[in-house]
Amino acid sequence: MSRFRLLMSIVPHNKAELVSNAAVAAGSFGGTVALGRGISASRVMAALGFGDTTKEILYILTEEASHKAIYEAIQNACSHEKAGFGEMFCIDVDNMLKTGNVTQGEVRMAESKARELITVILNRGYADDAMAAARKAGAGGGTVINARGTAREDDAKFFGMHIVPEKEMLLIVVEQEKKEKVLEAIRTLPCLAEPGSGIAFCAGVDDFVLLGKRN
Repeated sequence: MSRFRLLMSIVPHNKAELVSNAAVAAGSFGGTVALGRGISASRVMAALGFGDTTKEILYILTEEASHKAIYEAIQNACSHEKAGFGEMFCIDVDNMLKTGNVTQGEVRMAESKARELITVILNRGYADDAMAAARKAGAGGGTVINARGTAREDDAKFFGMHIVPEKEMLLIVVEQEKKEKVLEAIRTLPCLAEPGSGIAFCAGVDDFVLLGKRN
């Protein structure tokens, strides 16, 4: 049975439609856009507040058979934008839930990936601290998505309403050999010392490419 791939594109604000239109023209059925905040790879720029930019993260689920055509169409659509315009990469997906049914993809042997996507979920306001630690450990820049936690029955209540903590999701793509060092730097942050204050997980990515003009 066919496998699926999750294609993620991180581009400037109001540019997700450019990527989505190219993907649809190449056979995609559309995608989902999330708003985020880019953090500069430069510590100096980030410290001065000049490195933060509004980003759009476009998630497109594709079948393996149509993945290459969609991937190349997006690259071509962005080729006239400035160099370093955005980035794009893919993650293997083994199952897809669609209209109440789970479609099982072909299971492949685990492969060694050149890059890893590190996703860190932590309380609002601490993503910059996590990014600073990751940068010291060898990471470049990252992207922050605003999110919220889900309440449980025993969560604290305020005027009868569950208090749902505001969260941030930090996405960082690093070379595989830097993964453990970056994770350890994030794990030892004081803001993550308390149980339940955050979580991090990794997924191997491939087909990583910078979007925009090529130097």
